[in-house]
Amino acid sequence: MFRKGSRNTGQDADGMRQFWLVVLASLWIATVCNVALWRELGRLPDLSAGQAVTISIALGLVIALATIALLSLLAWRWTLKPVITIFLVSAALGAYFMMAYGVVIDQTMMVNTLQTDVRETRDLLNWRLLGTVAALAVLPGYFLWRQKVRRKGAARQVLANAMTLIGACALLVLVVMLFFQSIASVMRNYTHVRYLINPLNSFYALGSIAAKPFQRDETTILPLGKDAKLGASYTAQAKPPLLLLVLGETARSGNFAINGYNRPTTPRLARENIVSQHNAWSCGTSTAASVPCMFSNFGRDAYDSRPANYEGLLDVLQHSGLAVLWIDNQSGCKGACDRIPSVDTTQLKVPGLCDGGECFDEVMLQGLDERIAALPAERRAKGVVVVMHQMGGHGPAYYKRSPAAFKKFLPECTSNSLQSCDRAALVNAYDNSIVYTDHLLGATIDWLKTQEARSAPAMLYLADHGESLGENNLYLHGMPYGIAPDVQKRVPWITWLSPQFEQRSKITTACLKQQLDAHVSHDNYFHSVLGLMNVQTSVYQPALDIYAHCAQP
Repeated sequence: MFRKGSRNTGQDADGMRQFWLVVLASLWIATVCNVALWRELGRLPDLSAGQAVTISIALGLVIALATIALLSLLAWRWTLKPVITIFLVSAALGAYFMMAYGVVIDQTMMVNTLQTDVRETRDLLNWRLLGTVAALAVLPGYFLWRQKVRRKGAARQVLANAMTLIGACALLVLVVMLFFQSIASVMRNYTHVRYLINPLNSFYALGSIAAKPFQRDETTILPLGKDAKLGASYTAQAKPPLLLLVLGETARSGNFAINGYNRPTTPRLARENIVSQHNAWSCGTSTAASVPCMFSNFGRDAYDSRPANYEGLLDVLQHSGLAVLWIDNQSGCKGACDRIPSVDTTQLKVPGLCDGGECFDEVMLQGLDERIAALPAERRAKGVVVVMHQMGGHGPAYYKRSPAAFKKFLPECTSNSLQSCDRAALVNAYDNSIVYTDHLLGATIDWLKTQEARSAPAMLYLADHGESLGENNLYLHGMPYGIAPDVQKRVPWITWLSPQFEQRSKITTACLKQQLDAHVSHDNYFHSVLGLMNVQTSVYQPALDIYAHCAQP
């Protein structure tokens, strides 16, 4: 049963030592799987070639030793190979997305990943992704699973893992001390570099997300604006207000012709008497960050550090007695609509609008009269607020966001591997999504005009974030806010008021047009909507209402 000369010691003397599997996997991850990091270090303008090489070696050692230390905690008989496989797959996926789209991985990006639905996942799949995972994870994984691993008794395994952990940590401290000045300088001057350390960036982000319940109770929603009531404009009103809030997705303010873009992307809106803010900024660089923030009363600076979770804008509107409805053609409302009536249009089967596994945004206007009529009559008599959450210009498959009739700019990129596309074709595909958004907003205004006989309609369009289209080799969105380019943070904010709404609100389009260049942001959204609807509550701040200065007494 045993080899000649060996003794039955309760362990298997054949095969590779666990220590060497941990070391080899860590070195592979620290070197090959961190190409995005090495590429970025080589591009930093203040580093000479020699400095870049030195810092790359130092960071490579730091990543390898930190990975060895982490794996030593998990290197047990039944967990070793599965855990290393998870590390390899995580590193391969991180390497692909950082290399392909120029993104970094932080807490916000990880939240986006966790909340990605099937449609969004499908849009990201391509042969480059599969090839990267095969090369960086499948091949070393195949080698890993082919190896016979020496087994140790429990006591010896604990001792070996402890020694590995202590040794790795000691060497890690030594490397950091030797190269501290260089590493600290790079991390301080180029903060985005720390988010490229793969896959430790992903694990750190997951840990931060997991720690959130210890920072505040995520299961409890505290009430907000329970004192909300309707203002004087509702007294003996002839027509109740009807406000349609269009929540845009992935829209760059600079790509709207009405904001000065040199391509005719918004011909439909150009024919309407609208107000388009030229200097509007988002709360975050992703849907998961921006939507909860913009529907809250905290504002960007206070939102992440809020002591507890509270109800939001739509709850306050509902507390006031108004009828509220959320219509979603995206991946959900991120908690903003959890306590109000809502409709999901993503699974509808409307010919011409829902072909190819998803629905174009215009589907949200289908049957809208009936959806509103289904709301409580006593609330509808006071007023209605409807939110339409767009698919908009969601990438990377921009070409899927516009029907054939709205593809004004050709040829367009028809791949989700954006770096392989000619940039002109990429911009064409994205601009076509703006052309279709322009059509949707025009159709929404047309529908609102049909309601003028029985209501006072208005529309407010605001996007959640912008997008990078290859500038400085960045694609998509989701960069940490402090280092994100302006194109990911500057968003369109468009207002249309019917004559009836102007009359009841005393807010005129002519007055609003005098403040087109004023700095506004998602921080203003909560208070501006309450102001438009003349909802009085202690949580309303007139100073943050961008329409208040035009409200005539």
